[in-house]
Amino acid sequence: MARNKHPEETVDLILDVAFSLFMKKGYEHTSIQDIIDHLGGLSKGAIYHHFKSKEDIYIAITDRMTRESNRILKAICRRSDLNGKEKLRAIFTESIFHPAQEELFTTAPDLNKNPKLLISIVRDTVGVLTPDYILPIIKQGISDGSIRTDYPAELAELVMLTANVWMNPLVFEETAEKICRKFMVFRQMMQGFGLDIVDDDLLGRLQELAEMYQKNKQEGSDVYCSNQHGQKRLRHRGL
Repeated sequence: MARNKHPEETVDLILDVAFSLFMKKGYEHTSIQDIIDHLGGLSKGAIYHHFKSKEDIYIAITDRMTRESNRILKAICRRSDLNGKEKLRAIFTESIFHPAQEELFTTAPDLNKNPKLLISIVRDTVGVLTPDYILPIIKQGISDGSIRTDYPAELAELVMLTANVWMNPLVFEETAEKICRKFMVFRQMMQGFGLDIVDDDLLGRLQELAEMYQKNKQEGSDVYCSNQHGQKRLRHRGL
């Protein structure tokens, strides 16, 4: 077999096909074979040459989707017209209102059934987002007097783990009421550090994303159950 001279094109094709199927069928109900069937003749080996599992494909999709948002976060960190607290507020606002969030919540799997993905989120939060974006901003805030803490590294991790894991509807399948209560605790915690940076608009957006995830998950489950019911009827008829 001839060597693929453009592996990046193969990777992009796999990600495009997988993303489309995740959007239509849901992550849980999309198999590797489904992806293969829509690759226009590429073999299973073509997938496993680049990705070890469906989870790895999803991680690559989310990395691609968040690349632009990370560029925005870098731009906020470099702004000279904002103090530390203002930068932190801008990052929260840009992150939760970014259009990529809707795609993430539409395609997202049940993280409780996919521990590898959950661990990836935690590692990215602690290993990338916190040291690269949040910690430098908190240190600036301490210097300019807009943030009060003697423990900048620990505060940076606490803020990000609370926002990205504890309040994440993808991790804990909460009702809108429970999300609201968690948000209020988060807001009080932030205010205790002098960080009045989260408001009702952020709460409304978080609830909206949670409802979007629950709706898409239910629709995916309904489609799956319908397909299973149809298959049972065909088997019962001897087809």
